[in-house]
Amino acid sequence: MPATPLEVENLSAGYGPTRVLEGVSFSVPAGARLAVLGRNGVGKTTLLATLAGQTRCYDGRIRLGSTDVTGLPSAKRAHKGLGYVPQTRDVFPTLTVEENLSVGLKGRPKAALQEAYDMFPRLKERRRNLGSQLSGGEQQMLSTARTILGRPSVLLLDEPLEGLAPVICEELMVAFANLAKTGDMTILLVEQRIQSALDFADHVIILERGRLAWQGKPDALSEDHSAVERLLGVGGLH
Repeated sequence: MPATPLEVENLSAGYGPTRVLEGVSFSVPAGARLAVLGRNGVGKTTLLATLAGQTRCYDGRIRLGSTDVTGLPSAKRAHKGLGYVPQTRDVFPTLTVEENLSVGLKGRPKAALQEAYDMFPRLKERRRNLGSQLSGGEQQMLSTARTILGRPSVLLLDEPLEGLAPVICEELMVAFANLAKTGDMTILLVEQRIQSALDFADHVIILERGRLAWQGKPDALSEDHSAVERLLGVGGLH
């Protein structure tokens, strides 16, 4: 499935009666890379969960290409090409690495597992280990690879580097960059490691209290010291 553009229009969403997002609008061209930034608790994870169909949507529209998926459940959004790697990773602890990966094949031949092993050779070494026996970094690789094996046209990555050692973070970001270079997926990345996100993305949005507070190119954000300090809480980027 080729990369698909994503369009979000006037999106308001949350959990039960609690609204977290209000009037959020942005678009991501097919094959582009969007970084979603902001302080903790401003709605970044809620945004990705909403795109994946896991929150209550009060208003607005979500389109994958020409398809309006706003009212579709999560499983049907996945069928339409939306891949979601949640912050919680959600690997199956009692299944082996290979069994976890097989779940993501979505009818593709088992030989396609080699794509996951090429991306993360460490998973091949651990393919007979249970999900519960993996380190945090290995679980992140497994969750990411399992989603990618389904060949989504839009990939949502929610803080994939959280709590991981620098060497694992670097390995993951190299894999994401290589994936982006293929042009086969539109990628949205939520990440607290701001410089890693900016190095990866070709466009950035910043959320503040559930609303879109800034959008533009990574270079423009790096030069906008006022926005960086006000919206991200850091004094500068290097």
